[in-house]
Amino acid sequence: MARGRPRRHDPTIPAHIDQAKLPAGVYWDKSGNGRWYLLEAHPEGGPRRRKTIASARARLSELHDIIELRNGSNARGTLAWLHEQFQDSTEYAALAKATRRDYLVHGDLACSYPTKLGYAFGQIRTATLTTPVIQQLVEQLAKARPESRPGADDARTATPSTANHVLRYLRRLFAWGIRFGHCTDNPARGVKQAKEASKAAGAASGKMPAADAFGAVLAFARERGARTAHTEGSCPAYLAPVMQLAYTCRLRGVEVTDLTDADILEHGLRCRRRKGSLTNVTAWTPALRGAVAELQTLRNTAIKRVRGALVTPLRAEDRPLLAGQDGAPLRKSSLDSAWQRLIALAIDANTITAAQRFSLHGLKHKGVTDTAGTRAQKKDASGHRTDAAFGVYDHEVKLVPAAGEQPVEHCKSREFSGEFSGGNKKGTEPRG
Repeated sequence: MARGRPRRHDPTIPAHIDQAKLPAGVYWDKSGNGRWYLLEAHPEGGPRRRKTIASARARLSELHDIIELRNGSNARGTLAWLHEQFQDSTEYAALAKATRRDYLVHGDLACSYPTKLGYAFGQIRTATLTTPVIQQLVEQLAKARPESRPGADDARTATPSTANHVLRYLRRLFAWGIRFGHCTDNPARGVKQAKEASKAAGAASGKMPAADAFGAVLAFARERGARTAHTEGSCPAYLAPVMQLAYTCRLRGVEVTDLTDADILEHGLRCRRRKGSLTNVTAWTPALRGAVAELQTLRNTAIKRVRGALVTPLRAEDRPLLAGQDGAPLRKSSLDSAWQRLIALAIDANTITAAQRFSLHGLKHKGVTDTAGTRAQKKDASGHRTDAAFGVYDHEVKLVPAAGEQPVEHCKSREFSGEFSGGNKKGTEPRG
């Protein structure tokens, strides 16, 4: 395509620039130390304004890169291009669905983040990215404050946690790019994470229900679950046994949805834990047996009603304990939605107050805290590999003797911890 009238030679332009090859729309301002600029349209329709894009030291190739980036194309070698290539890789396809979703969301966030020059961060070439540049990106995302740069109003609201998610993804993205020859360095290595609010002690214990709130919601779930489905004020019948399982076995919600008949063993219920925690077996109690039997009955009834008895899976590992009304495995998102409706109903019915609201994951916190035994025994029961991870969930406050006094009996310690942590006194489990 014709470029129009040739530029006149300007003797003030740095000698290392071939003026005949300058990209269209880039102009030289010789005032001061010199600078390269573009003419931008005024947002309110006024005269065009000058936008500085580079200093006098910029190379011709850098000026071409800037124009290409501002045009928004995912040129080969840019961060956005690398992000796209990773999504098409077998390594990405082999990841868990939740991990892929997390990487996609935070990769898109990094690539769309506006820079001071007016183009997206993803349009920067990976070869020019350095550790300080990535550190600055993490810092800006962690601040979660409005920016004056173009496009910042449309950027996703960020937090320190979001910034760290982006950083972890970039570390993996560049490591993958190095292995496949798409980049030569990992600029995200060595970047310091943003400081997040502590999850230990009081922060996480806010998710954990007090003993009276737990018992009240459990009874409420049984009463509302016994009502005819889809009637006013009803809730799914599976919520009460799910609460019992999550508490007794110290399970996450998604770990409850993972349970199948194959996990029902002679001595207890096998708990296949996620996020690096260790699988273990929770010994049978009357409440645990009752919850498992209740879920099996609900599932079998749904299968017979919708599909007929002949299509019940024969293999135990193909029969999930937790099923929806169609007899199919219940998805974690569906369980979360049902839980939120239950808590909203409980608050509206004055069963609990809004201040007593707790999460489904809070039952795992309560289960770990209420487990009897030493710290090592409780850690074995929770399945955590590290003391740091275990400490997030254990909110028991130990009663210790005064200096020079005899050790306090363990049962008194349990009673004391129940008073402060919301756990049951003397470690007794709630009955459903």
